[in-house]
Amino acid sequence: MEQKPSSRPFDLLNDAINKEVLIVLKGDVSIRGTLKAFDAHMNIVLENAAELLNGDQKTKYGKLILRGDNILLISP
Repeated sequence: MEQKPSSRPFDLLNDAINKEVLIVLKGDVSIRGTLKAFDAHMNIVLENAAELLNGDQKTKYGKLILRGDNILLISP
């Protein structure tokens, strides 16, 4: 069965549930974790979340909620 490409942003996020994502926040902060949930305001819930510095883990958070207003980029 051929997968159709995600055509809307929420489709792309739905496809990324339970997968690892990279999120870049304002202030040049990068967070990597497993996407568990999101809402219409792009608030994001991550598990196994960690802040990255130059691609390496800097701080481990575990569960984390990121406010959508601070998110610049989400890479599934």
